[in-house]
Amino acid sequence: MNKKKKQLLAILKRNSFKHKRVILSSGKPSDFYFDGRITSLISSGAYLIADILLDMIKDDKIDAIGGLTLGADPIIGATVALSFKRSRPINGFIVRKDEKKHGMKKKIEGPALKKSSRVVIIDDVITTGSSTIQAIEAVQEIGCKIIRVISVVDRCDGAKENIEKYKCSFESIFTKTDFGV
Repeated sequence: MNKKKKQLLAILKRNSFKHKRVILSSGKPSDFYFDGRITSLISSGAYLIADILLDMIKDDKIDAIGGLTLGADPIIGATVALSFKRSRPINGFIVRKDEKKHGMKKKIEGPALKKSSRVVIIDDVITTGSSTIQAIEAVQEIGCKIIRVISVVDRCDGAKENIEKYKCSFESIFTKTDFGV
């Protein structure tokens, strides 16, 4: 594991990982919980996540990076800002859970994605992939090419298999085993 990943893992363990009985969004009970937003909203965590993501996709010729609100939002902001600083700007987009009921009635916010747009879908923590699949379906509906799907943490509860049904490649920076669970 490289230095950046070790630093990010330490931040995640300190701030986002809890041994606590919870019910996940999938409805399943769990004895541990990851709150990825805590780390992605800490300056060092946001920077490291964006830096690692940009390293992962550096050869992919990406037009945009995005995901379902709310877990992806801070990651998108950090990544697009750092991409500009690296002189390889990538646009961001946010997929709403439901189409907006007023104004432009958009499902996807951000610079307009085109049928030919090459995108990466991101998420902070992924379990079964159901939230991430909402983002996949929204961008596939407008004809975008999904190059990769990446999460910061994979809870290893079926997400990879579910995402691959959509003909998407999935990887994560960390899995639950990196946290000893």
